Parts: sequence; structure tokens; C-alpha cells
Amino acid sequence: MSDFTADAPVVPAETPSRRPPITVVGPVAWLRASLFSSWLSTAVTLALAYLIVRWAIGFIDWAFVNAIWWVPTNAQGTSQTQACRALQGSGACWAVITEKHRFILFGTYPYEEQWRPLLCILLFIGLYVVSAMRRFWRKELALVWVATLAVIGALMWGGFAGLPYVPQERWGGLVITLILSTFGIALAFPLAVLVALGRRSKMPAIKMLCVVYVELIRGVPLISLLFMASVMFPLFLPEGMNIDKLLRAQAAIILFAAAYLAEVIRGGLQALSRGQYEAADALGLSYWHKTGFIILPQALRLVIPPLVNTFIGMFKDTSLVLIIGIFDLLTAGKTAVVEPAWQGFGIEVYVFVGLIYFVFCFAMSRYSQGLERELNRHRVR
Repeated sequence: MSDFTADAPVVPAETPSRRPPITVVGPVAWLRASLFSSWLSTAVTLALAYLIVRWAIGFIDWAFVNAIWWVPTNAQGTSQTQACRALQGSGACWAVITEKHRFILFGTYPYEEQWRPLLCILLFIGLYVVSAMRRFWRKELALVWVATLAVIGALMWGGFAGLPYVPQERWGGLVITLILSTFGIALAFPLAVLVALGRRSKMPAIKMLCVVYVELIRGVPLISLLFMASVMFPLFLPEGMNIDKLLRAQAAIILFAAAYLAEVIRGGLQALSRGQYEAADALGLSYWHKTGFIILPQALRLVIPPLVNTFIGMFKDTSLVLIIGIFDLLTAGKTAVVEPAWQGFGIEVYVFVGLIYFVFCFAMSRYSQGLERELNRHRVR
């Protein structure tokens, strides 16, 4: 027994696990490898860091420390603009935003009725939030869209239940941008799907019609389409018939966006392997069942980034309606500083308008990234 014990192998005690040094993994290792790998990289990093810090300090001083947010008129008659001009550019004059924010957001909509476009903006945002939640992706969501857009139209126009009628010429600001972009995306997307499918159709007439439409629309800038819709199209209408300017601009934006979206969707259809089509045919599915349940969902999943990129571009391109006299968000911002008392403070207005654009575009970008990761989770090995 003692010999057996003496000959038994000695099992070493379990050694505690040790973390790798911070110079190999972690933030310090990344900094050394990416920013301080050589003397040249270190010099460039320090120079850029110095410039960024200097710019950040200057921007904070201009935008916050020395800024004027609101200056009421005192007994001596000193106005907001006089107080802002006394800064001589050393600080931002955010008083122009507090003074003109209603015009920037709502245009020339009647002052006492501006709660209506404000409510419409909130309805738009709520519609976006609900549509972004996958648990609401049911057939009833289409009814929610129709009902919400109908309520928005009723609020903006009025003329019932004691609400005074407001013509579209008085609409403007952020609500116009949301109307043009939302209706444009909602109506251009299904049209784009049909055009993309038509370009891959085996029927020559349908395929040629879709090809001509896409190439014709993509071959001209959006400004030319807006000009045609505003100036040329009314010439072909019967005498006495007139279509509202906003509706014509909306139709031009829809046709323009649908052509670009159709090419994006067609790229997703071509990216699918032939086996998906053959498997659907083997199941005996009809063309529309095969397309709606198998082909199209996979194609759209593949092209989420370019689709959202087109949506973002379309949201910003609504500012081009300026050429036909529609006061969108950017045009309202430009007009707000035309008044002589506020001339010279355009930077503050453009920063405010740019921040609004950034919030909406950044939200679309981040949501698309999360949606892409969620829908393509099965592809991760």
C-alpha cells in the first residue's frame, strides 16, 4: 500500500487564472497600436488632439459660456438684437431661436392655431416609434398609418368641429418636411417594389416600361422634376382645373424616390441565390406567394443599409421644394433671418435647423443598424 502511494503521480495544485497584461489587450493596447505605434503616429495624434481641444473649448465658449439665450426689452429700450450685436461674435445669439422658433417650426400658420401643427409633429413621431417596434408589425399597422395620416390632414386643414380652415399656402416649417418625407416614403416604397419586380419580369412590355421609368427619372435631378410639377404640369390640365402645389411636389418626390428605391430592391433580388427560387417553385407556390413570403423578405433584409440611406437622402432632399415656393424647415430658417433686425445671426439658425435634421437622420441610421443586426443574426457564425 505504501509502495502504491509512493508511485502515484503528483497532481499539481490548480494555479489561479491571470488576466493578460493591459499592454496586450484592452483600451491601452488599442491606443498603443492605433495612435502611438510610431513617432510619426504619435506626433499626428498629439497635433490632432491639440486642434480638437482648442476647437472644443472655443465652441463651448461661443455656444454656452458667452451666449445670449433670451434678453427681454428693458425700460431703456435695449432690444435683443442690440445685446447680441454687442457680443461682436464672441458668443452665440440663441435669442433669435427663442424669438423665431415658431416661424421655423410652423411657418406662417396662424399663431393662435399653431397647436395643430405641433400636435401633427407629435403624431408623426409617435407613428415612427410605433412602426419601429417589431411587435406592432401586423396588418393592423397599415390601418394605424391610414388613420393617423387622415387625422394629420384633418388637423392641418381644419374647416370642421370649430377648427378654422387653413389653406396649404400657410403651412410651413418642420411639419411640411415631415409631411413630404413621410408620405413620400410610405407611397414610394410599394411603388418601388412593383417596379423592381417589373424590371425582372419575363413579360417584355412590363419590363421595358419599368426600365424606361427608372432610367428616365434617375437621369434628371429632383429639381427638374419639381420644376416640371410646378410649372409645366399645370399647362396640360383642362381649363379651370388646378392641383395644389404641395400635392404636385409630393407626387414628384414620390416618383423620384421610387426610382432609386426600385434599384436598391432589385439589387437585393439579384443577390439571392437561385436555390431560393427553385425551393419556392418546388413547394408549388404561386408567383405572388413565392415573392411575398420567400423572395422579397430575404431581399429586403439584404439591402437594409442602402434602403435607409435612400430614406435619409430623401428626408434631406425635401428642402429642394424651396424652388417652387414651399416653406419647408430649411426655407423657414433662411426666411427667419431675412428680417433686418436679425440679419447676421444665420449661423445660430442653421445650427438649430441642422440639429433637427441630425436628430431624425441619426435616429434612422441607428435604428437601421439595430434592425440589420437583429434580422441577420442567423448569419453570424
